[in-house]
Amino acid sequence: MKRFLTFLIFSFFLGLMIFPLSGQEKKKLNYGKTPDDIVPYGRFHKAYINFFDTPQLFTGAGREKPEPTGLKEVRIGFLGPLDSTALVPQGKQMLNGCILAIEEANKEGGYKGIPFKLMVHNDFGLWGAAANKVVQMYDEHVWAFLGSIDDINTHVALRATLKLEIPMVNSGDPDPTLCETRIPWMIHIISDDRQSCYALAEYIYKIKKLKRVAVIRVDNRYGRVGIKEFREAARRLDHPLVLEIRYREGDTDFSEQIQRVQNVSADAVLLWGNAEETAMIINQIRAKGMTLPIFASDRAMSPVLLKMAGKNAEGLVTTCQYNPIADNPKLKAFQKNYKERFGIEPDVFAAHAYDGMNIIIAAIRKAGLNRYKIRDVLTDLKTFQGYEGVTGKIIFDDAWNDIGSIWMTKVQNGKYVFSPSPLDTLVSNK
Repeated sequence: MKRFLTFLIFSFFLGLMIFPLSGQEKKKLNYGKTPDDIVPYGRFHKAYINFFDTPQLFTGAGREKPEPTGLKEVRIGFLGPLDSTALVPQGKQMLNGCILAIEEANKEGGYKGIPFKLMVHNDFGLWGAAANKVVQMYDEHVWAFLGSIDDINTHVALRATLKLEIPMVNSGDPDPTLCETRIPWMIHIISDDRQSCYALAEYIYKIKKLKRVAVIRVDNRYGRVGIKEFREAARRLDHPLVLEIRYREGDTDFSEQIQRVQNVSADAVLLWGNAEETAMIINQIRAKGMTLPIFASDRAMSPVLLKMAGKNAEGLVTTCQYNPIADNPKLKAFQKNYKERFGIEPDVFAAHAYDGMNIIIAAIRKAGLNRYKIRDVLTDLKTFQGYEGVTGKIIFDDAWNDIGSIWMTKVQNGKYVFSPSPLDTLVSNK
């Protein structure tokens, strides 16, 4: 009996010790930081295999190559839209962010006293051109490169890295399928459209209690792939889209699309496209006397939209991959230095490019001049996990995709007001 009582008492105290520990355990995030109620088929069955939960290994040769001697410069590549495309403003901001990072690194001594040099290549937006640019960077002996923004060209460039074995850091393309190629030569350091879509779905359907959402999107890969996760999230939340209608990039008259939104009695509209076209659609919606709430993709978070839409932009809600007014000393220093260097305010593409280029530089300094070892450092999920950049903390999943915080923005009194995403609130409660 005495032994039995001793056993019970021991078990009781053991339980007290174990219970708090188990209560503090964090539930593993779903792939892509997907909310539980939006997981595909999550209501019916648990997946047998989570395909992207294990990093893709690179087992090839190359790490044995010796570091070259006699170099006068250490070359890093840049691939971005600098001419003949609607994305030129974003591309130039991205380039400026890289230039600033390179200049600062050289002031600190470069690589063992050897200066870094940025090899700049223009992403023309033509099918196959990106691959040719990666080949040129290979011939220039760059050790890694940063790029690009356009979905199609980024995918083409990524496949070229697989053949040429050059590390790639992407800081501008929010396409969620980039990392799903399982090509172990790229890391993604900007929150993708999946994060934007989930945040918008949580806000629109659960916080604002809206039910009948219509989508007007650009008819290209950015619109098609970007809206996909929102469309599927809406269906899983029992509010399938009442309309999804497209327009061609460069259109200026959206009367047909807007009339169809009216015809389906939508109680909200989500716009997915570049800032200029989004601003024109907003103006034409308000000109028809429609007062329904308007939401938009991250590219709408632009001074161009505020200037074009004016008062019509009041109340617009969108997402952004960082908070430009965050109380972050690194961010404030970057913004000051950027403005002094280039005479303009940095945008989201400049900020992420600055972080991306600094990550490349840090990887080179740690690994040495060997592309394979640089790749190893970039993808080891240790060196840069939780990296505190000017855009905030970068969090990688097992597919090397950044699932860090996404932010909500709302236009109030002609300015963007930032607030945490409801998606991050969900995750913090897990």
